[in-house]
Amino acid sequence: MSQYDRGVKSNIAWVTSATVRGFDPDEDVALSALAEAGISFDLVDWHDETIDWSQYALVLPRSTWDYAERIDEFLQWIDQVAAVTQIRNSPDIMRWSVDKHYLRDLQLAGVAVTPTHFVEVGQTPEFPDGNFVIKPAIGAGSRDAASYKPDQIELAREHVERLHARGAAAMVQPRLNSVPVEGEWPLIYFNGQFSHAANKKVALPEAGGSVDLYAEETNMPHTPTPEQLAVGEAVVAEITRRFGVSTYARVDVVRDDQGNYCVLEMELVEPSLFLLEGGPDAVARMVNALTGD
Repeated sequence: MSQYDRGVKSNIAWVTSATVRGFDPDEDVALSALAEAGISFDLVDWHDETIDWSQYALVLPRSTWDYAERIDEFLQWIDQVAAVTQIRNSPDIMRWSVDKHYLRDLQLAGVAVTPTHFVEVGQTPEFPDGNFVIKPAIGAGSRDAASYKPDQIELAREHVERLHARGAAAMVQPRLNSVPVEGEWPLIYFNGQFSHAANKKVALPEAGGSVDLYAEETNMPHTPTPEQLAVGEAVVAEITRRFGVSTYARVDVVRDDQGNYCVLEMELVEPSLFLLEGGPDAVARMVNALTGD
């Protein structure tokens, strides 16, 4: 039993999954901060059918990292919880952001995004020149994602076929030259305001490879440039325009092959918040976002 399991009525449900308990680097520092602030909480599994969600003032999906493989069940759970208490982010925000087709919406809103070709079930994929990446449109932790070289087209087609066979749309993106060297820059926002940033380098599987939970990462603190922040602010502005202010948001920014910054993806359901890289001030901002202080 975790040190955070209380078995008593709590203000907050910090929601994880049985398959990932203990793997969230945010968890210990975040829950310690909540305890120090005098906020009661339970660490619970989203798929635990014995839980009465109405006992909580607030339900927070944090490391529900198996949702992509159980998407219909997860969306039903969101609605179940929202019917009896607050869940953050809001159901509308989470429903929109679980599917990376949101990149089309961001692009239409004038936000710079990584070039993306969506391959719907039954469609024939088209692959760009050079190295490229295939991912499921609904996915997390780089599971079912892999990079390919121009001479691996047949393997890439097989990857798309595997995704389609389970009813999943695929997405194809160029493997930007900067990403293996510079990595990505996650920008973290609480209540619509920038909090902190990190630099993340992901060991993305190559053709035929796979990961169990999430791909290996190397993370470091980062001070964002004005150009990086401009991309993040544009995304947050579009989220706010559509749905109102999100409690937390993560915008992953990369540099494209022309040297400009663009969105690789965003996380509004259960984002890693890089609290260790952000430091004590970031943790304090998270607590304030949850308590309204």
